[in-house]
Amino acid sequence: MNEINQTLAKSMKGFVVIGFFVVIFFIVVFGSFTIIGPGQRGVIVQFGKVSDRVMGEGLNFKMPVRDNIVKINVQTQTVQFDNQLDKGDNSEKSSMFCATKDLQDVQIAVIVNYHLDATKVNKTYQQYGSTYQANIIEPIIREVIKSQAALYTAEELVTKRAEFSDKVSLMLNEKIGSKDSVFERLNITNFQFSESFSKAIEAKVTAEQNALAAKNKLEQVKFEANQRVAQANGEAEAIKIQASAIQAQGGKEYVSLKWVEKWNGALPTTVLGDSVPMVSIAK
Repeated sequence: MNEINQTLAKSMKGFVVIGFFVVIFFIVVFGSFTIIGPGQRGVIVQFGKVSDRVMGEGLNFKMPVRDNIVKINVQTQTVQFDNQLDKGDNSEKSSMFCATKDLQDVQIAVIVNYHLDATKVNKTYQQYGSTYQANIIEPIIREVIKSQAALYTAEELVTKRAEFSDKVSLMLNEKIGSKDSVFERLNITNFQFSESFSKAIEAKVTAEQNALAAKNKLEQVKFEANQRVAQANGEAEAIKIQASAIQAQGGKEYVSLKWVEKWNGALPTTVLGDSVPMVSIAK
């Protein structure tokens, strides 16, 4: 009986040892690989030190225990400064308060798209960690927008919106690029001025529209007057031409002839004063 028990005990120890090594084997095998998803890169941290090697998408080999893989998103990131957007978006921030060249207050709403340089994500993670966007990208956007807005008057921000957007984009491209990221696009979605300035602009536009309407009315009156003058000159010229034609054709005799042509042969029954018919009978 003792021999049987000893044999069973040895067998159990053998199974335990085998099971232990099987578990270790699976841990080593499955712990030696990691999958990097689409739009990601893998930063390798070896016992707390960031490696120079960056893992690409797909199945990658790593050393168990030693290597810890941090997955970094290299897809397009969006930074929003617009309090008019969906309130449920946690990435949303209030529009930036800026001062214009003529010291007017303006809130500028913008949307900026960028992505991390996929070849430098290890350096980015090593230097900035997980606070990269909040501590680097957002302050750059604020600084550029505010500095450029100060170069324009409030009216110029509206009338030269495309120029303002282009200059901001150039500066963002330079500054974001110097921080191991790639600037993609800027959208300026809104300018919101103070209530007093908005009323002043509205009053100015109304005054300009009224002045334009008055100018158009004056031009219409001048045009109509010129038409009447032209018509009167034409009628006077017509009368002058008719008079010249009559004079050229015998004057008084021509008029008498025309009278006779229109006469129906009846003489007036009453003659007042010295009036006499225009009929002259030749002898």
